[in-house]
Amino acid sequence: MCGLCWNAIRTVSAPWCDRCGEPLKSWRITPSDSCARCLAHPPQFDQARACGLYEGPLRQIVHALKYRGYRSLGAPLGLLMRLAGGGLLADADAVVPVPLHPWRRVRRGFNQADELAMAVGWPVWRPLKRWSLRVPQAGLSGDDRRANVIGAYALSRVRAGPRSGRPRRVVLIDDVMTTGATLDACSRVLRGEGVEWIGALTVARAVTLTAASAGVTPQPRPPHTRRLLTPRH
Repeated sequence: MCGLCWNAIRTVSAPWCDRCGEPLKSWRITPSDSCARCLAHPPQFDQARACGLYEGPLRQIVHALKYRGYRSLGAPLGLLMRLAGGGLLADADAVVPVPLHPWRRVRRGFNQADELAMAVGWPVWRPLKRWSLRVPQAGLSGDDRRANVIGAYALSRVRAGPRSGRPRRVVLIDDVMTTGATLDACSRVLRGEGVEWIGALTVARAVTLTAASAGVTPQPRPPHTRRLLTPRH
């Protein structure tokens, strides 16, 4: 990806929903500074943020990582995530990648959320497993997305370790957040295991508002991003 593409990534700026980070049209769209979705379906995570809007160059970069296997994009995306999610990461004990179902992981060859989690630079904890294979979330409505992930995630007894040694403050890591249904389902499992505070950090945020009405700003180009699209051997 060239420097022009990285510089064209547009980040979401305030005002945004205090809970899920979706851009709002005004500071007083609701009395609680929360979006309508969070008021109707309060998420299990405490706060979510994203690097930028899921459009244009950032969408292409995510697709290059996720579907074309350009894992070298993980490092610069990890840098963007540290910049965008510094407030979430500051007091976090660990980051938790959203897991893929084993069949999808074998077919893809890797889990993009795991690549991003390792690139963020915080201790990585992998307590979750995706045991139920469902239809992909892409293309589903908000209600269908929530129904589609009910019971899809569980605690991995092998990787979670003893209850007494588990992190208390964690940040979930994924590539794209739309309605937050996947992150909410993962957070529900973590809450059941005693995690006290849960953040959610993604590369991109798919929003209902246009970039013009959301208030967006250019994202600075990360260092060492030239010749990133080199096929993996």
